Amino acid sequence: MSNSDKPLFSHHEHALEKAYEVCPECGCELTIKNGKSGAFLGCSAYPTCEYTRPVVEHERIEDKILAGTHCPLCSTPLAVKQGRYGMFIGCSNYPQCHHIEDTHHHESADVLCPKCEKGELQEKTNRYGKTFYSCNDYPKCKYVVNYPPVAEKCPQCQWSILVKRKMASGDVIICPEKKCTYKRKAV
Repeated sequence: MSNSDKPLFSHHEHALEKAYEVCPECGCELTIKNGKSGAFLGCSAYPTCEYTRPVVEHERIEDKILAGTHCPLCSTPLAVKQGRYGMFIGCSNYPQCHHIEDTHHHESADVLCPKCEKGELQEKTNRYGKTFYSCNDYPKCKYVVNYPPVAEKCPQCQWSILVKRKMASGDVIICPEKKCTYKRKAV
């Protein structure tokens, strides 16, 4: 493996490693350093020279057209695109058309929404990978619960669902209503 093929930073290496580059400001060697925002390249002559730059330059990738696909709104081909939250599939006719494919598979929890009593709660994932459950009638109904719903009425406050929560002492079934204190051990 040549120096150009060698990765700049690995989780198993120390925080300070040689980057095989020279500082454009003073000519000293650049080293990889770890900061609160992640890895970056910094001049080895710091604090005399304060030159830094990110380890990975974030370059915009060209949209990759997906053969045989068509936007349901304007019939132009769909493309793989890069956004601030990562890769996604969207219309190649942007900004005239704002269609984005829904790539998340939402599992139904088979529990009726307690707020609107029309929709069902669905398992969804936010952009950070955390699972939550919300009404499939969004945006009309904005009910959200952070734990798996249980189709059982609360015996204390009569709210139409309970939730299952993992605790250090074991799983418990609780009422998601803030004013209610109902709690029992899950079986």
